[in-house]
Amino acid sequence: MPELPDIELYVDRLQERLTGERVERFVAFTPFVVRSVSPKPAEIEGLLILGVSRLGKRLVIEMENEMFLVIHLMISGRLQWQSPLPPFKRANGKIQVAALRVESGQLTLVEFSTKKRASVNFVKGREALVEHSRGGIDVLSASAPQFEEALKSKNRTLKRALTDPRSFDGIGNAYSDEILFTAKLSPMRMTTSLSDVEVARLLTASRDVLSRWIADLKKLYPKFPKPGDITAFRPNFAVHGRFNQPCIVCNAPIQHIVYADNETNYCARCQNEGRLLADRSLSRLLKEDWPKTLEED
Repeated sequence: MPELPDIELYVDRLQERLTGERVERFVAFTPFVVRSVSPKPAEIEGLLILGVSRLGKRLVIEMENEMFLVIHLMISGRLQWQSPLPPFKRANGKIQVAALRVESGQLTLVEFSTKKRASVNFVKGREALVEHSRGGIDVLSASAPQFEEALKSKNRTLKRALTDPRSFDGIGNAYSDEILFTAKLSPMRMTTSLSDVEVARLLTASRDVLSRWIADLKKLYPKFPKPGDITAFRPNFAVHGRFNQPCIVCNAPIQHIVYADNETNYCARCQNEGRLLADRSLSRLLKEDWPKTLEED
């Protein structure tokens, strides 16, 4: 799923292409991509686009008359930009789910999955737009007290807290791994167990990791990113997606915990004093044979 740095990249590139354009047409190629009932898609035709912003992991295209188009990409949704304006057709088969056409080009929503989860909502009025916010704070602008309050509002693991959109805005599976590695904190530490120093270290790591990746992605993709450019697995990540590869700090093998469709990646030596965290499925299978430290592994 695209996370805060990816969404900020999209915002930047869409601002350059859409601001000042007038909407020619919006079309949905799949019946369930538009989740709102009113206003209707036809009501945005001819409206001037004023700007593009981010609301959590959602993209917001603002038009005159307080009309908004809210795009939630979910896990496999991506955007394509075609310029000059292409012939109006469903050129990409079943992966193409919606398109927004302006004079200079076409913004296409594609989804590389048989399960179509991406969504589009048409919203009238700023008060109605707030309903699409999950309520999490933006760590790039939040104060230290706000960060600590959001972190410790419930006693749960750091991994769960960072990826909860009701607590933190736009952080997902990949960047939470990178943040926790930078902060040298175990993903399974409970939030209320952190000292004031550790909370401050986590806030600094969150800001540093997200700011650096926002800047790096904008440099890496000066043009509009291709769908394959938006990924949760980047070669310069420290831990995420690097299971069994050597840690960039201590050279110990990166570990992971797999659950459902997600996984947590960490360095046992840098983040957990050399102790391995139990993988639920494997630890049930191996029981007492499950290694507890790197030396036993």
